[in-house]
Amino acid sequence: MFTLIHQDKNNKARLGKLVTAHGEISTPCFMPVGTQGTVKALSPLELNDCQAEIILANAYHLFLRPGIQVIKKAGGLHKFISWEKPILTDSGGYQVFSLALLRKITDKGVEFQSHIDGLRHFFTPESVIEIQKDFGSDIMMPLDECVCYPCAKDDAQVAMERTILWARRSKNHYTNIRNLKAQENKQFLFGIVQGATYEDLRREAALRLAEIDFDGYALGGVSVGEPKNLMYNIIYLTQEMLPQDKPHYLMGVGTPPDIIEAVEAGTDMFDCVVPTRYGRNGTAFTSEGKLVVRNSPFIEDFLPLDKTCTCYACKNFSRAYLRHLINTEEILGARLISLHNIHFYQELMRKIRQAVGNDSLREFKKDFLRSYNKGKR
Repeated sequence: MFTLIHQDKNNKARLGKLVTAHGEISTPCFMPVGTQGTVKALSPLELNDCQAEIILANAYHLFLRPGIQVIKKAGGLHKFISWEKPILTDSGGYQVFSLALLRKITDKGVEFQSHIDGLRHFFTPESVIEIQKDFGSDIMMPLDECVCYPCAKDDAQVAMERTILWARRSKNHYTNIRNLKAQENKQFLFGIVQGATYEDLRREAALRLAEIDFDGYALGGVSVGEPKNLMYNIIYLTQEMLPQDKPHYLMGVGTPPDIIEAVEAGTDMFDCVVPTRYGRNGTAFTSEGKLVVRNSPFIEDFLPLDKTCTCYACKNFSRAYLRHLINTEEILGARLISLHNIHFYQELMRKIRQAVGNDSLREFKKDFLRSYNKGKR
């Protein structure tokens, strides 16, 4: 599944190749978030033009709407959304805890009320694997228990223990499915490390999950309000403890500086809603920092969003026009800036991979941050 190609001689950054039933993924990679089967405002054609190799969808949202049966009848999630490349499906654990109207958590699973219609549902580690099996995603995530920041250590330990219990049950069910049907070998299952900001809990979780032997490992429960130094500390600590021959996935991170820092620590995969969420709100990521395009300084600014960018938006439209679209609430404005941001992120990952291959990520990071931080507006 995963081949480690090269490690930067100056740090933990690495190049890899992830092989799935729907294509190969060059790592480090960024996965645009398509929570409900679509990366907001963008078509699969545009994602392909941005050279995205994998997207993320969410089992919780797709379970509620349109439902398992609709997706199964469509021939699986890839056919339903017309995306032929790899898909990773998140279990929806975070959404259960953050969006459900009411929820009851036990070692058996989670009972919750839908945030859409109030209907009651019950997720178990096994049922979440079944849902993702029916979707046909290339990479599945197990049910885990998320905690907020700050979190008392006793609460973090309970959540960690339950996450490991659920991880073991998920792996057992996943193994039984694979033994029953050979084609199910095409789907992979990652484990998720929890433990809040407590180093000893993170170490224990990483070691115990490694013993279960997953196809890859994810770091969850970060970027939930904790200070940057704590987040980076947990990232470096956890990546060091995980099996080095498996892909490492940092969930829900993040901004360009965060991504570069995490790559330096040994992270291979990322996802985050930031590029499209910021795009819909009129903020563009550029080589010279974030541009809040809706602001007045851009009324008569006829430059592209980023003079170094080759995306459709930058080749054809000015900041002034994009500002006009955003401030008149024209859908095209949100689409174009979202398109630019996804293109920017994919190009950033390409440059990161090139730097790692040349053992020069440290220099790339320094140059990138110098430019990125000087032009924030």
